Amino acid sequence: MAETAAKSKPKVSKRQRAWTATPQSDKLHALTEAVALVAKTANAKFDETVEVHFNLGINTKQNDQQVRSTVVLPHGSGKSKKVAVIAKGEKIKEAKNAGADETGENDLIEKIAKGWLDFDVLVATPDIMKDVAKLGKTLGPKGLMPNPKTGTVTFDLAKIVKEIKAGRIEFRADQTGNLHVIVGKVSFGPQKLKENAEAVLQAVLAAKPSGVKGTYIRSVTLCSTMGPAIRIQPPAKET
Repeated sequence: MAETAAKSKPKVSKRQRAWTATPQSDKLHALTEAVALVAKTANAKFDETVEVHFNLGINTKQNDQQVRSTVVLPHGSGKSKKVAVIAKGEKIKEAKNAGADETGENDLIEKIAKGWLDFDVLVATPDIMKDVAKLGKTLGPKGLMPNPKTGTVTFDLAKIVKEIKAGRIEFRADQTGNLHVIVGKVSFGPQKLKENAEAVLQAVLAAKPSGVKGTYIRSVTLCSTMGPAIRIQPPAKET
């Protein structure tokens, strides 16, 4: 049994062990300190992605305690997103002019139905959603189905396409109440990472479900792809 337990024990990197050994590892940091530490501890040979992780005091089995929303990062995410738009007539032209990577009507619906999924975000106008609905089994499990709650079902195609291209991202808590959101790349520098992280924090606070009782944000950590998890002081007052 002891041998089995030893084999199943997760591996800890040298970088994580080194961080854990420092007095700072148990400290709750202000956001300004946290982004500076992320930049300092990120020493991989590639431009590491930086994420903020939340543990939320929500019961995901309750419909009134789901956390799902969007946020526009002031400095983008550092990742270029491909946007596909399903619309009719002049709305297709509007989407193209706004920078959509792929546009179409029933032809695009059929293309997706046959397995084409070379896009990160799919947007559709309300008047064509009854036809897009047939793609539910294909898009639903991948989280790609257009949804009014995230603004991807709209007639204002110029606005949504430009926002996505500028750094608009969607976030959603998982079944365990954890939430992971990209805030940029290490190369952004502390100030831009801080401003992006602040935008995410405010969006998560604004998305607090009405059914939540007690502490909403239990913990917040910031880390780069290969770096240690740096604990952040949760907001003292929740909305």
